[in-house]
Amino acid sequence: MRKQHANLRLLIDRLRLFGRDVRGVGGVEFALIAPLLLALYITSFELTVGLSFSKRVTRSASTIADLVTQQSSVASTDLQQMINVTNSIFTPYTPENLSIKITGITLDASGNPTVAWSWAQDGSRPYATGTAVSDVPTDMRTASTFLVRSEVSVTHQLLMFMPGLMPNQLRTLTLSRQFFYRQRVGTSISCTGC
Repeated sequence: MRKQHANLRLLIDRLRLFGRDVRGVGGVEFALIAPLLLALYITSFELTVGLSFSKRVTRSASTIADLVTQQSSVASTDLQQMINVTNSIFTPYTPENLSIKITGITLDASGNPTVAWSWAQDGSRPYATGTAVSDVPTDMRTASTFLVRSEVSVTHQLLMFMPGLMPNQLRTLTLSRQFFYRQRVGTSISCTGC
């Protein structure tokens, strides 16, 4: 009986020592917090890259419209160079599924916008001549003027956001922007081959 009592006391003493022992608590806390910290780091990295991509899409659309509106006439070969302009803006990234559309828009005496010409990087005419344009901002609908609309669209693949867990369709974002600029030289901009 005494031996059982001594063994019980020894067991209780060891349990008390175990309860007071704090060695390894930091390791356990780190093991619990590390996945959260890693997820925050990856999310902030993805947001930074995504915002950089978004900024480059905006800058590309704006630059294209700005360059075209500085001319009194353009040719489809001139517009083809806008692909190089966009690629240089995206450096060091490579834009995937790049889509560029440039449209000359004439506003009549009543301020109604119609397509004068259009061009896409594949050489096609994305909008038929004479088609009404509905998305011109109201403050730009000045009678007897000319506008250039540039549209840039790219896809952005999220790099590390749950690879293998999320379907590829949810990890791919399409970023697109459009800009309207008024012509700067003359009253309109003609396009040869558009």
